Amino acid sequence: MAKKDAIELYQDKRGEWRWRMKAADGTLVGASCEGYKDKGDCESNAKRGKQAKDKWEFYEDKAGNWRWRRTASNGKIVGAALAGFKSRGDAEANALRQGYAG
Repeated sequence: MAKKDAIELYQDKRGEWRWRMKAADGTLVGASCEGYKDKGDCESNAKRGKQAKDKWEFYEDKAGNWRWRRTASNGKIVGAALAGFKSRGDAEANALRQGYAG
């Protein structure tokens, strides 16, 4: 996570907790892929940082943009790019903010 990024926790329409990460300029640079019943579980996921067992996948979407997906060892997707990037390098740079070790 870059030094000026901020994590925001909020409840969605179903009453579940979610997180989103914002850059200093307000741009969303990350978000949870699922809701959590417990606020503490949501916060733990948001701050999970580097996890050796997490799998990172970089791929091109249907529009030809690069995206990333982060999967925990239990097979659940725990993070994903909110938007597509012009290059894989740009997608990797965004993933580094989310705990990708490179």
